[in-house]
Amino acid sequence: MNELEKKSFYAFVVLYLISSLLFVLLSGYWYYSAQKNSLESATYYKLNHIADKLSGLIINAQMKGTTLQLPNEKGYEYRLIGTNEAGDFKTGYYEKNGYKVLVSDAPQEHLNIEYVIVRTKEYFKQLWELQKNVLLVMSVGFFFIVLISFMLAKLFMKPVHQRMEQIESFIQDVSHELNTPITALKMSASRAIKKKVYDKKILTNISISTKQLESIYKSLTFLNFNQKQQEAEDVNLKNILEQTIGYYSELTNAKNIKIEAELEDVYFYIIPSRAELLFSNLLSNAIKYSMPQTTIKIKLDKDSFVIEDEGVGIEQKKLDEIFEMYKRESDIAGGFGVGLSIVKQICNAYGITINVESQLGKGTRFTLLFK
Repeated sequence: MNELEKKSFYAFVVLYLISSLLFVLLSGYWYYSAQKNSLESATYYKLNHIADKLSGLIINAQMKGTTLQLPNEKGYEYRLIGTNEAGDFKTGYYEKNGYKVLVSDAPQEHLNIEYVIVRTKEYFKQLWELQKNVLLVMSVGFFFIVLISFMLAKLFMKPVHQRMEQIESFIQDVSHELNTPITALKMSASRAIKKKVYDKKILTNISISTKQLESIYKSLTFLNFNQKQQEAEDVNLKNILEQTIGYYSELTNAKNIKIEAELEDVYFYIIPSRAELLFSNLLSNAIKYSMPQTTIKIKLDKDSFVIEDEGVGIEQKKLDEIFEMYKRESDIAGGFGVGLSIVKQICNAYGITINVESQLGKGTRFTLLFK
């Protein structure tokens, strides 16, 4: 899997696991709470039953004048409080010193016994067992959920992976096929110009076409997700802009478009080919959508880069979607609709803010803010 697929895969797994973990925790909490309340009620009724049983034996012994015989209750302790030692005992059910305790006045002073106190630790033993069992079931359940999440993620990513392979294969094939004629055209045009045996107009057209093909080639190469990452360096953007303007001079001359450039030395930490592609796409876009005998204004300073044309402009309702892949702002000129998407991707990668203003029939202004 490439980096994009890995991000999608792990994003799916993490989202699935977080939601599943919340479900498991809530389910475990609800089950634990219900069982704890049930255990609490059972303990209370058991203590109350023992207290009533003991009180019945006390009352029966006095009524019949027999000797009081008290049974043993495994896991439960009890104590009889006489009327002469009743003190401040308070009837009720409560927790004290690690015991669940019930104080009952059911003997009603028969045999001079005022209270029966019953206590037990069984509740806490059973509660601890309940906690261990709930945690064990939750852990085992979540373990199986983790396994299922990876299986589902792989099934989910399988068609995506196949599609990505197809796209990458397409881009690699197209890039390879374009690179061969581009190289041949550039070499032929260069040799003909040096020998000065040529039809200048035809060779100029060849040169323009070659550069347009090269621009497409660079865009397709950028979209090849498996491309080797180059190293960023401190680049003088002015030099790259001057090269880019010169590169498109034949095309601007052919359309009789004037370039007004106001450039300062600006150093920016970026991969040089990314900076070239950034300016190239913006300038070629401006030339493409500009009418003949118009002006393109370019300004570069330490804070921003601005390019403004007098072209066809963009509808306001389309401004929010011009950076989407395969979207074209106008049908007047051709293209694949990837140029501005690439511009946006490069800006996002290097923390550059991009703004666009446009009016139909008057032109478009792109502003890149470096800070």
